[in-house]
Amino acid sequence: MSDARVIKKYPNRRLYDTRESRYITLNDIRQLVVGGEPFEVIDKKTGDDITRAILLQVIAEQEQSDESIMSEDFLSQIIRSYSGNMNTLVGGYLERSLSMFMAQQQKMSESWKDVVGVEPFGTVTELAQRNLNQWMDMQKQMLAAFAPPKKDPPSSDSGES
Repeated sequence: MSDARVIKKYPNRRLYDTRESRYITLNDIRQLVVGGEPFEVIDKKTGDDITRAILLQVIAEQEQSDESIMSEDFLSQIIRSYSGNMNTLVGGYLERSLSMFMAQQQKMSESWKDVVGVEPFGTVTELAQRNLNQWMDMQKQMLAAFAPPKKDPPSSDSGES
């Protein structure tokens, strides 16, 4: 990311936007993401790119709010996907699924705007929620397909009469 905005994270955990020459918050990072602004977060002490870790912090902060979108079951399934060799498969699947979902949401929004002349936010939100629920169901089914089969408890048949 050569033309990306550089954010430096200092040892005191503060984030410094080098383009705007000011300290910023995780909410500011969220706004960069929502706005499609390319950026990278560099640890000032080590020089490491820690963008992913900061993005995970943004997600964690979002999930603590009333705007949570991930259930505990979903988060548990993601954690389980790190074990074994499924993490690459699951990561790619989730990324493609969410990309398709976002593209579909954008297309629906544009279609509504063409038909109605304005974007009816409530209707689009309802449809997006329905799509998200379907996506999460599909994700659960995919993870269940890769889960090891559960062992049945030994039967206590002592004979038939």
